[in-house]
Amino acid sequence: MSAGPRRVVVTGLGAKTPAGLTPRESFDALLSGKSAAQLIGHLVGDEVPMPLGAPVTGFDPAAYFGHRELPGLDRAARLGAAAALDAVADSGLSPEGDPERYGVMTGVAGTAAAVAMSEAHRGRTRIDSYSAARAMPNATAAHISMRLGLRGPSTTYSTACASGSTAVGEAFHLIRYGRLDAAVAGGTDSQFDPYVMESFQRIGAMSSRRDAPHEASRPFDADRDGFVMGEGAAFLVLEDRRRALARGARIYAEIAGYGSNCDAFHLVMPRRDGSVAASCMSAALADAGIEPSQVGHVNAHGTSTPRNDQAEARALATVFGTEVPPVTAPKGVVGHMFGAAGAFEALVTVLTVAEGVVPPVANHRRTDEGVTLDVVTGRPRRVASAPGLSNSFGFGGHNSTLVFRPA
Repeated sequence: MSAGPRRVVVTGLGAKTPAGLTPRESFDALLSGKSAAQLIGHLVGDEVPMPLGAPVTGFDPAAYFGHRELPGLDRAARLGAAAALDAVADSGLSPEGDPERYGVMTGVAGTAAAVAMSEAHRGRTRIDSYSAARAMPNATAAHISMRLGLRGPSTTYSTACASGSTAVGEAFHLIRYGRLDAAVAGGTDSQFDPYVMESFQRIGAMSSRRDAPHEASRPFDADRDGFVMGEGAAFLVLEDRRRALARGARIYAEIAGYGSNCDAFHLVMPRRDGSVAASCMSAALADAGIEPSQVGHVNAHGTSTPRNDQAEARALATVFGTEVPPVTAPKGVVGHMFGAAGAFEALVTVLTVAEGVVPPVANHRRTDEGVTLDVVTGRPRRVASAPGLSNSFGFGGHNSTLVFRPA
């Protein structure tokens, strides 16, 4: 174990999202503010009337996996492992020394349940010897470890919509306190199943704007009516800063703080006052040794659901007072990627911190009465070099906040 806390940096990024198949493509799409939402009846069948979704398009799994690997990997595992392999390639990391010093942390939310329901829906005639493997929530982490030969902790976190962020935060602490030298961390999910989507429709969580899919997801907008289901994956390579510098790695940003707690309130609703979410943000800032006044922007969870956005706005006001920094929210473009959402939003925060430009919130026109958030709208906004804060709040009250600062 290390004698003291180590600094941890981000040296690699990989993404497969509704906005693009690389981090650059995805970030540029966010900067344009154009939503990827569409009607996806062709993906889920006729059980759900005209469902909305934001799918990943153009992805070719054969470019990453052999024909013997593919049957045992469901859609989420394929997207996740591919994004992780891209992140490692981007980092230039070549694990040396003890393979148990390198780990894999993966977040998933509902992919296993979606696979199981989809297999059952198709009937026993479609069940094969790979069905159990496809339904394993830990399949993505296991496959990444096997492909890369990483023998350190290979763990899967399921904290609903905060899963990807939780995975990144836990990897950060494992490196910071000396258990690992580097980790591949992120999240993945794909839940385009009729039963999953209908269940979200029944609780009123999904947008009903089927006549205008591109305008459906509108975080923090006063006329929001629910989220749009997305899918995808995002992974980051985290390393001990000294090792990264020694090998001449490109460093995107430093991960400086992580907070995690639970509302302990309701399975699908946040506390209205956002008090516990605010405590999570404050814990992450304290972990980073950063004052709220030093934060340059916030990458909000921003689901586009009435209650969640309201609670997050109150939480931000609690932490920052009347001086809330500029706020962005990627779900206006990519929808809600569930297990991948927090990891993708962490990736976007890294690029925003590195490049000094905050993407606008798609479809945002006006905030709720009495809310004074500085929501970035219309066009990207240039900001000074400063730390960025990324929020993820999941069903069950699972909260996770990450803090990144310029390298």
